[in-house]
Amino acid sequence: MGASPFTICVAAILGSTLNGEFEDVKLLNALLLEKSKQTGYSKVLRTTYSSVLGIFNFSIISSGGFIAPFLYPELEWEFRLPLVKSINVSGHKYGLVYAGIGWVIWRTKEDLPEELIFHINYLGADQPTFTLNFSKGSNQVIAQYYQLIRLGYEKTGRFNIVSKDNGVPVVAFSLKEKSRYNEFDVSDMLRNFQWIMPAYTTPPDAQHVTVLRVVMREDFSCTLAKRLVDDITKVLHKLDTLPAKIKCQYDVQ
Repeated sequence: MGASPFTICVAAILGSTLNGEFEDVKLLNALLLEKSKQTGYSKVLRTTYSSVLGIFNFSIISSGGFIAPFLYPELEWEFRLPLVKSINVSGHKYGLVYAGIGWVIWRTKEDLPEELIFHINYLGADQPTFTLNFSKGSNQVIAQYYQLIRLGYEKTGRFNIVSKDNGVPVVAFSLKEKSRYNEFDVSDMLRNFQWIMPAYTTPPDAQHVTVLRVVMREDFSCTLAKRLVDDITKVLHKLDTLPAKIKCQYDVQ
């Protein structure tokens, strides 16, 4: 690896401008850890951009920052890796906001150098800031806040996704909580909304697992997807109001 004692920062890109691929951040982290062991550098290095214990600061520059956490939660590229100290992402790159806003997140307060922060008190109290300008409209911040709330990470929180994302466009999922109703109840009630969504038990040795399945046809548009999600949400809310069954008809023995 080409890092030297003068290396102060290594940047990895999620979403290459050349081909859109994610760089292997986990591999880079491992190589940097090995390099640190070989060289023995442990001095605190400070620059105008980074402060880090050890020889290397690891920064993620990301077009995929609004993609990777949602589509690839198992992918380790962020603060689960010990050398990742900051993540930079643009709101207009898949953050669904007009150009003009960007975000940077540091692992800890100590990773943001004090020399980057300046203090003002003309509003009556000390206000530390590290922004690059003062007067700017807040519309992008509001728009980003709206998108984060509307399309938030947790979604309904009602399902476990069983299928993987490396196959045909099929999503199989199961309920997290089944004490009041099960997948067959959801499937049955969805028929009232003109959806035929099969529910079934999985093959032998996994018959205790029941799933719902959605097969995306080529004409499955964003409008249809939104309608399906809305109708599933309505069904769940309706089932929540019904008395709990003593024994669900389709429970697997």
